[in-house]
Amino acid sequence: MSDSPDLALIRRVYESRMAPEVTKEVMAPDFVWDITPGFPNSGVYHGWDSVVKDFFGTPMPNIASFGAGPEEFYADDEGHVFVFGHYHAETKSGDKADVRFIHLWTVRDGKAVSMRQVADSHILQEALKG
Repeated sequence: MSDSPDLALIRRVYESRMAPEVTKEVMAPDFVWDITPGFPNSGVYHGWDSVVKDFFGTPMPNIASFGAGPEEFYADDEGHVFVFGHYHAETKSGDKADVRFIHLWTVRDGKAVSMRQVADSHILQEALKG
């Protein structure tokens, strides 16, 4: 079974590891990025430029490396793509954390218009305590 166009679009974002040329093409100008309260740099960001500058551009405290590994993709007929996966983080003191996440993407007219994240921020906060 092949991916729906919406699912293929979002899968491309993960496969590119958010390469700038892909995100520029995929994200809508009014894109909304919503990160779970309690997660480092949590909040709601409006516009991809704000996400890059204010979310990704702000160092996460005490984190040496951080990555998102998608594991399952699901799409509905309403423009939603659900991604289940794990964040993998290592703190500057060497503590490691694997944190489950779900990302709910909304796609409209072939562009990603939002991503809402739900993640177990407690596990990451505990690792950050060292």
